Amino acid sequence: MNKSPPPQEKPGPGRRVAAGTPITEREAEDVEERATPRTPVIYEVVRRMGEEEMARPAVSLWWSGVAAGLSISFSLLAQAILQTHLPDAPWRPLVTSLGYSVGFIMVVLARQQLFTENTITVVLPVIAELTIKNLLRLGRMWAIVLVANIAGTLAAAVLCTYTPVLTPELRDAMLALSGHLLNHGWLEMEFRGVAAGFLIAAMVWLLPSSEGAQFHVITLMTYLIAAAGFMHIVAGSVEAFLLVLNGDLAWWAMVTDFFVPVLIGNVVGGTVLFALISYAQVMQEI
Repeated sequence: MNKSPPPQEKPGPGRRVAAGTPITEREAEDVEERATPRTPVIYEVVRRMGEEEMARPAVSLWWSGVAAGLSISFSLLAQAILQTHLPDAPWRPLVTSLGYSVGFIMVVLARQQLFTENTITVVLPVIAELTIKNLLRLGRMWAIVLVANIAGTLAAAVLCTYTPVLTPELRDAMLALSGHLLNHGWLEMEFRGVAAGFLIAAMVWLLPSSEGAQFHVITLMTYLIAAAGFMHIVAGSVEAFLLVLNGDLAWWAMVTDFFVPVLIGNVVGGTVLFALISYAQVMQEI
């Protein structure tokens, strides 16, 4: 009598699988967990973030933007603390630049509204569906968040200048660090703003696939901005307001020589370059 062949044993956890043998369900789950999300998936995550943010009430956007402006001021404070405790050596700027990441870590992990993040998140939904309604929603979002960010940084600068919250040494260090804004021409400020806008947009793009490494992604991208001397409209406005309030920079000069070129640069870097390129690489797959 013919005997039926014995049932094949299914590979269990930890058992090697021969070439050509289908992987087990558990192994398939491991592959899914370890795999980096496809580019269209990252695009969709960032796009949905933008849709959600544009749908928020104006009051929520305003106070979230003010909070971001206050939080970002801790970047300059952290740099000043490092500056006062390190010797005057050629490598000191490389270390003090690490402090620049502090404010961005607070803002991003707390999900506060930062204008330069919105140069990609809220732009992707508009690019995908270019309508008058979406353009108006984009303009509303940008206007509220930018003004709120600047209000927050101005409040922080006033607090640092007119109250005894800081020691004289820390205040002097913050002013010394802010002095780099006075050393660049209009066109140079704009192109340094382009680089910073591109890096912030890249940071936003990387966060959905970074899982538990968000802290490291934020730190790396923002450290590059500080170490390279690039210009960020919100973080830089803390420095600009400090210079104005302490008599080192005129108000009109702050607007024309810092605010306008850096704002244009950040928008170009985050929207015209990174957001459009990001959409172009997935537009045939969505």
